[in-house]
Amino acid sequence: MADVEAVAAKAIDCGFRIHRDLGPGLLESVYEQVLAASLIRSGLRVERQKPVSFTFEELEFTDGFRIDLLVEGQLIIEVKSVEALSKMHAKQMLTYLRLMQQPVGLLMNFGGATFKEGIRRIVNNHTSFASSRLRVNQNGAALGGQA
Repeated sequence: MADVEAVAAKAIDCGFRIHRDLGPGLLESVYEQVLAASLIRSGLRVERQKPVSFTFEELEFTDGFRIDLLVEGQLIIEVKSVEALSKMHAKQMLTYLRLMQQPVGLLMNFGGATFKEGIRRIVNNHTSFASSRLRVNQNGAALGGQA
């Protein structure tokens, strides 16, 4: 299994190229399909619209939600095509990370003028990277930021 940091870096590179070449304005489903194909072409294993089951108070919820992309079984990517990401998008990603017990997720918004303003990294109890301003849910604290 590849290092989640290397996988995230490849994903960001792919997203940047897609935004540069296609621009904003397409549907999320188009960006998701193109991003998945680009990641696969770069040698990564990708699952699209992955159903996720979870348990709450001893109740099993099969297909409780679906994530847009699961890359190498460890990086969650949620694709958006909106003017700007909201705090709710980050909360949604953090919930996905916690329920799936995954370390890192990327929100990729292709709807903005630049890709840099549309990429947000969400981290769940993951410490093996340099910038502390990007950490979320570390030791019970909730801090967020942009990549």
